[in-house]
Amino acid sequence: MKRKLLIGIALLFVAIQFIPVELNQSETTSKNDFITTLNPPTEIANMLKTSCYDCHSNNTNYPWYDKIAPVSFVVKHHIDEAKEELNFSEWNSFSDKRKQHKLDEIIEETEEGEMPIKAYTIMHGDAKLSLNQREQLKNWINTIK
Repeated sequence: MKRKLLIGIALLFVAIQFIPVELNQSETTSKNDFITTLNPPTEIANMLKTSCYDCHSNNTNYPWYDKIAPVSFVVKHHIDEAKEELNFSEWNSFSDKRKQHKLDEIIEETEEGEMPIKAYTIMHGDAKLSLNQREQLKNWINTIK
């Protein structure tokens, strides 16, 4: 009985690998991109690319394990939700009011340690923002508001 169950689970695991998951990857950088339009200092741009852009842009860098189901399903869901909330690739298409609101949210979410999410920083340790980095980001955002 146990053997049949294990075989069934293994077959199910193999079968779900054939369910296609659309990858969040683009060949080009949008002309509406946050970094392209606002031209932040290199340190801020690198910080955003490392800690935010994988989920909040149209171009995710996928490690091998993010392409294996069921992890791929969870990752896609997280990215879809993140882009719905804020997509840096579409920044310049936002109204001025929405841009100001999103800048305030970036400060709030990073100060409270809500972004980047812990599930992401567990696997991407370099994405975790230090207190100094959070302060640098906040200060830069306040200069452009």
